[in-house]
Amino acid sequence: MKFSNGFWLLQDDVTLTSPMEVRDVRKQDKGLTLYGPAKKIETRGDTLNLPQITIELSAPAKNVIKVRMFHFDGDAPARPQFILRDDGYDGAVAEYDEKSVTFRSGDLAFEIRDRGTWNPVFTWKGSVITGSQRKSAGYIKKDDGSAFFREQLDLDVDETIYGLGERFTPFVKNGQVVDIWNEDGGTSSEQAYKSIPFYLSSKGYGVLVNNPGKVSFEVASEAVSRVQFSVPGEELEYFIIGGDSPKEALSGYTALSGRPALPPAWSFGLWLTTSFTTSYDEDTVNSFIDGMADRDIPLQVFHFDCYWMKEFQWCDFQWDPDVFPDPEGMLARLKKKGLHTCLWINPYIARKSVLFDEGKEKGYLVRKPDGGVWQWDMWQAGMALVDFTNPDAVMWFQSKLRPLLEQGADCFKTDFGERIPVDVCWHDGSDPERMHNYYTQLYNKAVFDLLEEVRGKGEAALFARSATVGGQQLPVHWGGDCSASYASMAESLRGGLSLCMSGFGFWSHDIGGFEQTATPDLYKRWAAFGLLSTHSRLHGSESYRVPWNFDDEACDVLRYFTKLKNSLMPYLFSSACETSETGVPMMRPMILEYPEDPTCAWLDKQYMLGESLLVAPIFNDRGQASYYLPEGVWFSLIDGSGKEGGRWYKEDHSYMSIPLYARFGSIVARGQEDRADYDYTKGLTLEIYGIEEGEVLSTELRDGKGSMAVTVSAERKGSEVLVRADGASGDFTVRIFRQGSDAVEASGRGEVRVSL
Repeated sequence: MKFSNGFWLLQDDVTLTSPMEVRDVRKQDKGLTLYGPAKKIETRGDTLNLPQITIELSAPAKNVIKVRMFHFDGDAPARPQFILRDDGYDGAVAEYDEKSVTFRSGDLAFEIRDRGTWNPVFTWKGSVITGSQRKSAGYIKKDDGSAFFREQLDLDVDETIYGLGERFTPFVKNGQVVDIWNEDGGTSSEQAYKSIPFYLSSKGYGVLVNNPGKVSFEVASEAVSRVQFSVPGEELEYFIIGGDSPKEALSGYTALSGRPALPPAWSFGLWLTTSFTTSYDEDTVNSFIDGMADRDIPLQVFHFDCYWMKEFQWCDFQWDPDVFPDPEGMLARLKKKGLHTCLWINPYIARKSVLFDEGKEKGYLVRKPDGGVWQWDMWQAGMALVDFTNPDAVMWFQSKLRPLLEQGADCFKTDFGERIPVDVCWHDGSDPERMHNYYTQLYNKAVFDLLEEVRGKGEAALFARSATVGGQQLPVHWGGDCSASYASMAESLRGGLSLCMSGFGFWSHDIGGFEQTATPDLYKRWAAFGLLSTHSRLHGSESYRVPWNFDDEACDVLRYFTKLKNSLMPYLFSSACETSETGVPMMRPMILEYPEDPTCAWLDKQYMLGESLLVAPIFNDRGQASYYLPEGVWFSLIDGSGKEGGRWYKEDHSYMSIPLYARFGSIVARGQEDRADYDYTKGLTLEIYGIEEGEVLSTELRDGKGSMAVTVSAERKGSEVLVRADGASGDFTVRIFRQGSDAVEASGRGEVRVSL
């Protein structure tokens, strides 16, 4: 929200109360409390009839500082609250005297160097990373009686800001106004399904505003050299997370807000759906599945979208008997074909659903202030919302899903969760404004917890659309309703990269676009992009997305990239384990791996897939790729050729090709092609993309459950490379790529020597 009139003035209806000095300091158990009167105190009389801002500093973890600022503090704690790690860091250091104040957590510090002027700075290893200037922070009262709290943190020259959720606007957020307010707005607007009040700076720090309600950000917009964030009410709480790099700060943020669960290996394979408004039954489903098998296109998951239930009855969680008279038998038959199955659900209960009366009677539906059930007609006629703040309603909702898992379904697509009203009352008394964004967390957690209970940890997977802070713990998320166009393909990637910079490790999108039907050209280009994302799904609205509906070549393209992804699973699943353990996303914006390269700061049409692979999708019908390779030598996984980095490339690609490069010194493990879940220790091919004389390379591979399985090392002495693969099952192959020369390879067991 904007409060200024230019740089010096405020809007006419705005009064700002800011701390002007540090009048007093009190040391708390593990923190400091600062008292900042609204003017400098010269005489005792100055202390009368004067507001004061209280600032509390604490350290929930090493290299993290929490700042809480408030005007009045008499209200009961607002609900809901983000669930954040706040153990209290025992190593925090507080120092203050008559002149200055310092509060330090690890290498991160809050400093006021002159208590006579409110002008705090945050430093990392002694260097200033940001700060809050005089009158930047403060309590705001408007003439209409509304109250807000704001902060403005300084931006450096050339500093760029990322994150704030899955935003489809430009990847770099400088110059943008962003409201944290989940909406069902598609991928072509400023609205977002996943709004996260966290941003990441190119300077290597992150900022989380600890408020699940509507947080307004003005990023180098209202004040062009600052990031402003504001919330309604009498207080503001935010965290500064420090690091040596954006990647380190992002890992620190996920340590605070939760690390992603590891999705099951099968979820990384190709998903195919019924599509949304199409007509289908078991014969249709089998025609899709058998058609994929007949064309040798590996399929891992089949998804039943909305109409597995009867129209006007979403959600009743009952199979439409006219279309699927034998769901248990059908699911068993699909299981015999080696498929996992996914069912579409949402938390909205239509009036015609058999669950409406039961939910109403038992108090499980969200209510209006007058006590009646809240309803509207958007999406489903007379629909209501499940009240997940009621523990009994959570168990009730789970009890309706459990029989579907017992029938044989493996996972759920948790659609919707964004259009949450604010003119309602919640069972636990939560503030409706704060619950609007937070609802999705309760909804998705209820489903994910059930999956972990029934299927076991490591086997739970969602396909979720909406999210808030902490949602990254409940993967996987997809990008929502994109359109069948290259522009929408690009905006989908921007949104995904933005979400990954907001702490989310796993992300997908609708290959070919959801709305309308793609041209064969677009379908084939999007298939290459989709199969080089963490999760890959063919889904749409008004038409089936099987490749033979486009052209014969589409089948060849889909087969090639599906098998390519499956073969990369030893590398990809090990990367997924790293993401689950560190919070660093699998799909990494270039700046995460190359923060010192100024070109990478702005790149939003290419990304790193794990630490070693660079992917640059093609976004035009001319087959022309335009991409940037950072410094060093890079090798194509498509044809093995090497290229010098530090420059841009523009070239034409067939549908069977895409810029896909491994950086020099990478060991990329490959395996089987027929499915995504297999023994990653068996039949390995270890591709080594360049190794220098005297260099030792190493990597570790996981098995399909995430346990450490194979330790790989490669050492070059002269013209010979010795490769060991401790833990590999049976023989393995080593293939070494060299710039300007053909690859050389050798096979063996235990250790392999390769002559260059």
